[in-house]
Order: sequence, then C-alpha cells, then structure tokens
Amino acid sequence: MATSPTTTDHDETLQDVEETLGTVPEWLDALPPADAVDEWPFFKRYLVGEWEIPPKYRELIGLAVAANVKCPYCTHFHSEAAKLHGATEEELAELSMLASVTARYSAILHAQNYDLDTFEAETAAIGAHFEAQMADD
Repeated sequence: MATSPTTTDHDETLQDVEETLGTVPEWLDALPPADAVDEWPFFKRYLVGEWEIPPKYRELIGLAVAANVKCPYCTHFHSEAAKLHGATEEELAELSMLASVTARYSAILHAQNYDLDTFEAETAAIGAHFEAQMADD
C-alpha cells in the first residue's frame, strides 16, 4: 500500500519548485499537497528536464499543440519558453501556420471519410518519391 506524502515532502517539493523556477506558481501551490508532491516531478521532468529533442524544438512542439487545443495558458508558457530558448519571431510566425496544418487536413480527410488504407498507401508512395528526389540531389 502506498503511503501519503508528509508535510515534510510537501515543503521539500515547494522548496525544489522555488529553486527550479524562482517562484512557486499559485496554480501548483493550490493543488492538494499530495497531488503537488506527485505532480511536480512530472512537470519538472517534461518541461524543464533535458531530452533528446532540444529545448527550443520541444517548446515549439508544445506551442503547436497548445494552439490546437486552444489553451491560452499553454500558448503563453510555450511561446515564452520557445523565445527563451532562441526561437525567432520568424520561427514563431511560421509555427502559427504549421500548427494549423494537421487540424486542417484532418478535418478534410475526416469530412470525406477517406479510406485509411488508401491514405497510408498514398503516403508511402509520396515518401518513396521524396526519397528518390533526395537521392538525386
């Protein structure tokens, strides 16, 4: 049986949050103590940890997702984090167009009730064509 985090665990968690972020965001502090203790390691690992995907690209991905789920909080966070990691205004402008592509073509394909097997075969053919073109370069 799992044990509940103690007050000490919660205090240590908030101390780690402040050391990492320079502040304890009110939304995190408003969580029940046990949930804050459980949530912080996930947040820290995925939003400020090091991964194979460089931070700028990770934040641009987060911004594209945020735009599609239409979350102003996530849009603001990932936009500012992307800039912090070197994203340019030109990259952010391009991303705003790229973020719409998946939702746009998904809507078109779904509205047509397009056959998935046909789509996968066409995608493979397009990929083969691109590979042949790249080999010629």
